[in-house]
Amino acid sequence: MRSLARPRVVIIGAGFGGRSAARALRTVPVDVTIIDRTNHHLFQPLLYQVATATLAPSDITAPIRWLLRRQRNASVLLADATHIDVERRVVRVDREPYELPYDYLVLAAGSRHAYFGHEDWEPFAPGLKSLADAVEIRRRFLLAFERAEWARDPIERDAWQTIVIIGGGPTGVELAGMIPDITRRALRPDFRAIDSARTRVLLLEGGPRLLPNFPEQLSARTRADLADLGVEVRTGAVVTNVTADSVHIGAEIIRTHTVIWAAGNAASPLTRSLATPLDDVGRVPVQPDLSVAAHPEIFAIGDLAAVIQDGKPVPGVAQGGIQMGTSAAKNIARDLAGKPRVAFHYFDKGNLATIGRNRAVADFGSITFAGFPAWILWVFLHILYLAGFRNRASVLIEWAYAYFTYQRGARLLTEAEPHARGARPSTAPGG
Repeated sequence: MRSLARPRVVIIGAGFGGRSAARALRTVPVDVTIIDRTNHHLFQPLLYQVATATLAPSDITAPIRWLLRRQRNASVLLADATHIDVERRVVRVDREPYELPYDYLVLAAGSRHAYFGHEDWEPFAPGLKSLADAVEIRRRFLLAFERAEWARDPIERDAWQTIVIIGGGPTGVELAGMIPDITRRALRPDFRAIDSARTRVLLLEGGPRLLPNFPEQLSARTRADLADLGVEVRTGAVVTNVTADSVHIGAEIIRTHTVIWAAGNAASPLTRSLATPLDDVGRVPVQPDLSVAAHPEIFAIGDLAAVIQDGKPVPGVAQGGIQMGTSAAKNIARDLAGKPRVAFHYFDKGNLATIGRNRAVADFGSITFAGFPAWILWVFLHILYLAGFRNRASVLIEWAYAYFTYQRGARLLTEAEPHARGARPSTAPGG
């Protein structure tokens, strides 16, 4: 039975930051409520492998309730947080009880893809932030080859076999490096009218180099590895328009029906409820202890917190969210124990990015390396950080299967084509 006198901690979001905050409060005399619009914790670094049909959605998710099943002071509410009333200290949600009071609030709602004022591009260039995003991209990716197989017009067939990825950060690089292996090996024996190995993959980056948060020599190595895989890499390529059948770079028009957006993020719109100045992508500038100015009972962590350390922003990666969640929870515990809060300090454990089979880059500050050793380290760490033994075993088996057979085990199209529902197909379906 819960005591009414116990402080109430509400955590919005069960990603890396929210989950780590909840777990760090397991021995603290508080009642914790985790609000999330889904019922699962998502291992976001492997979303691109769901999008490219290597892993199934269940391989990189775990039920939030199951993860917290032994934490007696934690409960989970499946709901969408719609507003924060900072004066009354309540979070409004989209279902009963509609309002949740809090003594402490940990805002860990994450971010979504941003289109820099071109939100009309989203229907044609989906981003990759949620499981639904990954499943939709997988559908479009696989469907492109089915429609290319139907197409009679060579120009239309080439458009279906052209895949454009916008954004040269880790997500864009990992997607671009994965696709040639699939098109040349996994798909090639399965089609008769097309040669999937002729698929054109373009990676467009508006800045001067790929992986801008990595050292320049690793960016150059990444570009060389992608070129070796057959990916067309273009830096300084600012996209000016995206339509249902094309991508525009100034006056140049690239004919394509498959575009993936990996170019930018914007913080959850919940940050606007805080009545505090935000940065240009909607993140909350926080105090050294991660609290919001004028509201010490509210902590902002993860992708939606603008944290500056040593003159540089703390990157919006999993390790940052985990460390911030733990730090926020410890400061709540210190408050309750009558101790002063401590400032957050980000410990950079290094950065890794994979570039397809046997290729990756690793940056550990004074130590950088690339190639097969970096790839092995990437595999090991991603297996290690997955939630639950079942997911670790499943992903390891799927990766081994893909590595030795070149096949992909999650090539599912779950929606019928128009003609399967009674419509008559054209000579080039979807054209």
